[in-house]
Amino acid sequence: MCEGKSGDHHHEHGHILVPENLLRQRPFTRRAALRVGVVGIGAAFVAACSNSSRSNPFADMSTSSTELATSSTTSLASSTTLTPASTPLLEGFDAFASTVNVTKDGQWWLVESDGMPAHQMMVGITSWQQQVPTPQPYTGSNAWQIPVTPKVAEHPVSARTSLYTGAIALAANGVPIFNALNNRGDDAFLYGELDKWGGHAGRADDYHYHVAPLHLQGKVGSNRPIAWALDGFPIYGETEPDGSAMKKLDEYNGHFDSSGAYHYHGTRTYPYINGGLRGVVTVSGDQVVPQPRTNPFRQWLQPLKGATVVGFESPTTGSYRLTYSVDGSTGEVAYVVSATEARFTFTAPDGVVTRETYARRP
Repeated sequence: MCEGKSGDHHHEHGHILVPENLLRQRPFTRRAALRVGVVGIGAAFVAACSNSSRSNPFADMSTSSTELATSSTTSLASSTTLTPASTPLLEGFDAFASTVNVTKDGQWWLVESDGMPAHQMMVGITSWQQQVPTPQPYTGSNAWQIPVTPKVAEHPVSARTSLYTGAIALAANGVPIFNALNNRGDDAFLYGELDKWGGHAGRADDYHYHVAPLHLQGKVGSNRPIAWALDGFPIYGETEPDGSAMKKLDEYNGHFDSSGAYHYHGTRTYPYINGGLRGVVTVSGDQVVPQPRTNPFRQWLQPLKGATVVGFESPTTGSYRLTYSVDGSTGEVAYVVSATEARFTFTAPDGVVTRETYARRP
């Protein structure tokens, strides 16, 4: 399961569909492998994938993303203007100018969004934690902060052994990117926790990726970043910025170019995204700071054994419907979200309907 970025959770008791402990056998665990000194993880990765029947979130990465029935994003209340596309830093965000706002404030780029992508979400998850995506207030003083002038660190921070809490990068569409390893140290992709786009909703009902959003390459362009690490260095897709084949990567999934500038790449094998932070950052509580807080509506839930998420849509702005299957029966979570509350209607596979209303924590 994934922690919300602040680690805060809403403790008002709400309806839990069918809370059960996850009984599936845990696949290859990178944290455990590191403890015993395993270096050749490639073979284990292939073996783990061959034993899984879940959908591959990388299968459609090079194709156009599926759009939601109705845009799930909300307009940003801000008097600032979008950073011009010609700005050399933070390229890529301008491809999502209608939902992502970028400004400069001294040493920081400030990036505002609600964290909800235009593509479909959650479909394909086979280890579902009963969380659902909700818009997050990543605006104003709670915006994402990315260094204007990144500096290479003398002692980089590895994502293999730390940074299990909070985001380590921000996709060009304003969606946070977390460590490929979840807060248990397990590969979230191999564990079946991710949808077809490489993301899921965390404990704060906050949507985020755990692998590189390679599907954004077609939107931003192959020569521009698909994301930015929180140390200020860009993350490109599967080619170099000049269009050439990707060069050899270091343990952080990056390298220096011919001019001496550093950048990362997204890949289809571990660590998928930046395998840590090669640049100077401040880490507190095992996460990069500063970064935005999530404001959950409800207490986080437990995995629902045997459930597979089979559908997700946004019938109207601010309303959403997730459908899941358990042993051939279908359940549904329908919910409407405003800035201050979320109203849920749970329809269990046996047809029992329960309604709950939650207030967003300040």
